[in-house]
Amino acid sequence: MLKKLFQSLRSPKRPTQHIRSTPEVLNSGQHSLQKGQFSRYAVNIVERLQNAGYQAYLVGGCVRDMMLGITPKDFDVATSATPEQVRAEFRNARIIGRRFKLVHIHFGREIIEVATFRANHPQNDEEEDSNQSSRNESGRILRDNVYGTLEEDAQRRDFTINALYYDPVSERILDYANGVHDIRNHLIRLIGDPKQRYQEDPVRMLRAVRFAAKLNFGIEKHSAAPIRDLAPMLREIPSARLFEEVLKLFLSGHAADTFEMLVDLQLFDPLFPASAEALEYNPTYTHTLISEALINTDLRIKQNKPVTPAFLFAALLWPALPARVLRLQERGMPPIPAMQEAAHELIAEQCQRIAIPKRFTMPIREIWDMQERLPRRSGKRADLLLDNPRFRAGYDFLLLRESAGEQTDGLGEWWTDYQDANDSERRDMIRDLSGKDDGTGAPRKRRRSGGAKRKRAAGAPSATGE
Repeated sequence: MLKKLFQSLRSPKRPTQHIRSTPEVLNSGQHSLQKGQFSRYAVNIVERLQNAGYQAYLVGGCVRDMMLGITPKDFDVATSATPEQVRAEFRNARIIGRRFKLVHIHFGREIIEVATFRANHPQNDEEEDSNQSSRNESGRILRDNVYGTLEEDAQRRDFTINALYYDPVSERILDYANGVHDIRNHLIRLIGDPKQRYQEDPVRMLRAVRFAAKLNFGIEKHSAAPIRDLAPMLREIPSARLFEEVLKLFLSGHAADTFEMLVDLQLFDPLFPASAEALEYNPTYTHTLISEALINTDLRIKQNKPVTPAFLFAALLWPALPARVLRLQERGMPPIPAMQEAAHELIAEQCQRIAIPKRFTMPIREIWDMQERLPRRSGKRADLLLDNPRFRAGYDFLLLRESAGEQTDGLGEWWTDYQDANDSERRDMIRDLSGKDDGTGAPRKRRRSGGAKRKRAAGAPSATGE
């Protein structure tokens, strides 16, 4: 799959594209798109803005996906009207954003995003108005509210396949960047100089990977070339923004392929530094565990089953955790406190890169904490664990660890059997653990006098229930 995604790293068949001042126009007979395929609310916005004297088009992903036979997740409109002018036309409109000012028009649960045509930033710092546009020293755009023409807006788009403008009134497609050509040839190609465009917004590197994985496209040679060198620039991106981008990467239904590309392009390290270190020192286990988790995530999304970011992040970070727990245990800390302390430390470090909200960090820690508790099954502990609201997530995570090659002495199978057993069978299973010191396999720190360890009768079932 990875080879296919990067098949386009060969030399392109044509020179690097240049933005045309006049677009290639595809009339209704030259493409398959029809007005009725798009959101009626989005079409209505375009029509109303055009009737008010503004230019307006459906743009970006919704046009691209429709051309590929994919149902768009949302519909965006680009217009010559400013955000204030758009709001004046629609009572249900709200202006959002500072870095990139947009208008959201609400129709019940559906929100149509309307953006004003953008222009390139002034090259001379003295000409730059900090209220409209600004960059930092590395060239990253901090504010992007320089409005322009349709032609300039096409130049400001990130990828050629996203620079297609569809007019539902005339049913024409305007193509300024050979986007139709790249859609037909399954290519992700940046508009303009790739290095400069990535420096303007390093998140474009993540977007290139996301689109390549989602659409099963290759990343064009010149667009892929600077990524490895510029990957560290992701450390400059606000951690809250990276959280949203990571969710898009791994909850789009193509997480397994996305992970492979992130690692190959050295983009995984600036996102998950501790896990990238574990991938370097224990590659087989780390790669297997994360890949298994992401394959399962993709399957659940395909089956329309719920997916929690907590479990996803728990899997992505887990390979970095055991070594930290072991170090704390070697200093004399008991297993469960060691797990809790290491988890707190790892999550705190990770949140410096990706701002994982507390509503997810708490379940992550509980899932990890269950990994230390699940082996402790004697007495009433097993039933108490079974009633724990995090049991199912902890149990699923245990099975994930086993699938990655961790040896747990049949713990996952034991818990599988225990859930299906009746009360009498459960008591027998707990009784069989009496020779295993709480079922943990580790010696107890102290014993009551006279509490000699029972020896298992010959032929009795093992702890795995076999």
